[in-house]
Amino acid sequence: MSGSLEGRAIAQTQSPPAQTQLALPELLDRVSTSEAVAAIETRWENAYESYFGTNFGDLEIDAAQIAEILDRLGRQTGKRSALIYAIAAPKQLELVLLLPGRDPIRKSIPEADRETVLDAVLQLRQEITNPRKRNRESYLEPARSLYDWIVRPLKAELEANEISTLLFCVGNGLRTLPFAALHDGERFLIEEYGFTRIPAFKWTDTLYGDLRESKVLAMGASQFEELSPLPAVPVELAAIAGDLWSGQVFLNNRFTLKNLRSQVQENDYRIVHLATHAEFKPGDPSNSFIQLWNEKLTLDRMRELGFDTANMSLLVLSACKTAFGDEDVELGFAGLAVQSGVKTALASLWYVSDSGTLALMSEFYRALRTTDANGQPKIKAEALREAQIAMIRGRVRVEGSQLRGSGEEVDLPPALQTFAPDNLSHPYYWAAFTAIGSPW
Repeated sequence: MSGSLEGRAIAQTQSPPAQTQLALPELLDRVSTSEAVAAIETRWENAYESYFGTNFGDLEIDAAQIAEILDRLGRQTGKRSALIYAIAAPKQLELVLLLPGRDPIRKSIPEADRETVLDAVLQLRQEITNPRKRNRESYLEPARSLYDWIVRPLKAELEANEISTLLFCVGNGLRTLPFAALHDGERFLIEEYGFTRIPAFKWTDTLYGDLRESKVLAMGASQFEELSPLPAVPVELAAIAGDLWSGQVFLNNRFTLKNLRSQVQENDYRIVHLATHAEFKPGDPSNSFIQLWNEKLTLDRMRELGFDTANMSLLVLSACKTAFGDEDVELGFAGLAVQSGVKTALASLWYVSDSGTLALMSEFYRALRTTDANGQPKIKAEALREAQIAMIRGRVRVEGSQLRGSGEEVDLPPALQTFAPDNLSHPYYWAAFTAIGSPW
């Protein structure tokens, strides 16, 4: 994992004796909420390490230390963050909220049993990704239900503590939920909060740094032997590592494992952007992959890239697809950052159209180079939030052969001009993209 040891959200404390083999919902009823936090961290640590076959470090943290870290980061960044644990238990949804400098708060939602919650998660994803429903709001019913169960019970505390960023640390069945599309009846969750999803807080790099002068390594492929072409990739890479940031572009036959590894090891990149197919599949991590020019880089081999020793802050995968409803897939996706050794990963839950991906990525990188109202560099979760809001509110759109957003117009390649949608405000185009790992 990137960053120094002091930057980790860790403390050398003893695991509470309540960490037994009880199921987590039963354990929550037998111990204090503070003890439950340590138990949740340990249970999910074991799940991820078992899936990846890796020991990510024997680190411990308790609720008081998390609250202290959140308080410190709020002062440093000007963005107050909260951590939400969510467990879809058989009889109810269990929520644990940690706020800056506060004791943890537990909420049980009896009307949201596991079957009901997972049915709503499935329905939300199906309604958003159904190509026949791109001009409808059929996703609103499950989006509102999930908001009412996961966010609304905590809303008063979030508002009272002026929270602007959420870290979702969730259990099986919720790890690939498109949180950005949850809806309170008036607006989407992403219009209220920036957020990220994390496998465990103890693995979250809590060092705050400014990325605005960082160089970008932008690599990708537009043509494949077995997978569908990605005609917007050359435009995407040129926009990111040419127009918006300084960096290097390597396309098609220069997008090899050897070149990727050497570029990371020999240069001072803080951001790696890979515009290519990536798939998270059921089964072992070796089944999931990032498609390079001439081979697949499987998830179990991500450490070979040396991101952890290079102090890599951000890995972007702009064309991901995740299988739905599989625990292994969820562990692989939510564990992408810690397995890759980067501070933060940005990836998508489903394939988004080339024009939609180009729109979001252009807006994200543009926002990441700016400051907030207080002159502070934008944190990554906030930059992603601004990009998604720009799409929701129609500030990014396709007009003729051009993509128009908050910056200069981007000429679309001929292959996209016929099929590019005029309206990118539907959640299909923006809700798939999510930050994984540190929001800072």
